[in-house]
Amino acid sequence: MHELSIAQNIVDIIHQYVPANERQRVRSVFTIVGEHSGIVADSLTFSYQAITAATDLQQSALVIEHVPFTVRCKECGAESRTEMGSIQCPACKGLDTQVLSGTELRVSEIEMEDEPKEPS
Repeated sequence: MHELSIAQNIVDIIHQYVPANERQRVRSVFTIVGEHSGIVADSLTFSYQAITAATDLQQSALVIEHVPFTVRCKECGAESRTEMGSIQCPACKGLDTQVLSGTELRVSEIEMEDEPKEPS
């Protein structure tokens, strides 16, 4: 289950960008996961929850945006969503295609709770 090491990498990214004294304010960690990235979203979410339990990130949630697998045909120019992993152009059946999306895996945003306002 490589999702556990990916979840740990996500936590490492949070630690890199959020100071230790502010990590309890992290509410959502937005990730982009391509359909052909090999990541099982439920396993990644479970792993993230297991790693962050009883830590300053325990109140945070992992939010996953799924990105479809798409290709651009170099022969006819069509951009198409294809069967996962298929690089054949659905329009002209050409095989000279470029993968546009569906393989990515990245943290796109870390959402923080607002700091409490000082009484005036």
